[in-house]
Amino acid sequence: MDSLLHDWPEPVVAVQSIAESGSTLIPNKYVKPAADRPTVPGSSAGRELSIPIIDLGKLAGGVVDCRAVIRAISDACRDWGFFQVVNHGVDMEVVRAVLGVWREFFKLPMEEKKKLANSPRTYEGYGSRLGVEKDSSLDWGDYFYLHLLPHCIKNFDKWPTVPGACREITEEYGRQMVNLCETVMKVLSMSLGFDVGFLKEKFGGEEIGACMRVNYYPTCPQPELTLGLSAHSDPGGLTVLLADDRVPGLQVRKGNDWVTVNPIPGALIINVGDQIQVLSNATYKSVEHRVVVNEAEERLSIAFFYNPKSDLPLEPVKELITQDRPQLYRAMTFNEYRLYIRKKGPSGKTQVESLKAM
Repeated sequence: MDSLLHDWPEPVVAVQSIAESGSTLIPNKYVKPAADRPTVPGSSAGRELSIPIIDLGKLAGGVVDCRAVIRAISDACRDWGFFQVVNHGVDMEVVRAVLGVWREFFKLPMEEKKKLANSPRTYEGYGSRLGVEKDSSLDWGDYFYLHLLPHCIKNFDKWPTVPGACREITEEYGRQMVNLCETVMKVLSMSLGFDVGFLKEKFGGEEIGACMRVNYYPTCPQPELTLGLSAHSDPGGLTVLLADDRVPGLQVRKGNDWVTVNPIPGALIINVGDQIQVLSNATYKSVEHRVVVNEAEERLSIAFFYNPKSDLPLEPVKELITQDRPQLYRAMTFNEYRLYIRKKGPSGKTQVESLKAM
């Protein structure tokens, strides 16, 4: 493990504690450069567009419906990198329960949460920053990060014991997320012209990785100056976001604009990560996204990450390399790849661009 990842370069201050202090100004380290400052949801600067909405229930229908879903997901991955899914098969009782236990966790006294403070070595536990570069700009958000798969790397010492049902509910939610991601991976495999199990096999088969990040964005006295999470593309394979459908915050880059995502109640938001971009030789592309905060309401979301086996070198599949479309990326393991964001924090698309073959 890189020596830079042993500890944080500065004392970590929970954003929630700053928000609850009553200050009307945010500390300078949270103020973003003018070019990176947000378009606040509801402002006239936002674009009136929306990411595609796809009914996964139609996969159980006839051939025509199934082909329509495959085409819709393929188009969404080419045009947006993001889409919302309805009739996704995830138990809504489990969805409500997982949101409930994590809202309860973030209401615990600060000293209780800090007992589970994380380090940059694994990121597991309660944290408030990404990246280990000293004096870097910080984001207006706290989080809790957990490993779910493979089972051998779970550290239950970093899992909350309060609320009491947190572990059981989170694990069940994780199992259902894996099932959903495997359905989407089958669709993506077919959309690229392969057998249904092709992409999962490229990810390591039954040895895939999975982790979860619960995001808590406190109210902010100056939301126009900062971000809850800076612009980035996700380093892994697929991300499934359980968003707060009461408080918009996620924004997706579309060309030169930022489009605010308005979550549909009961829907889940799925986006392609960098590893799918690499495997597909950029047929499908991961897309930059960011989170804005607001002055009136806190926001909680849960991001589930479906990742390749960590020590398996990934590169574009041979069948998608042609004379007209040569290999765009060199091989690298996910363990090596994710060191970038663990060191530098969210940094747009610079990570996957750095992987391009010379």
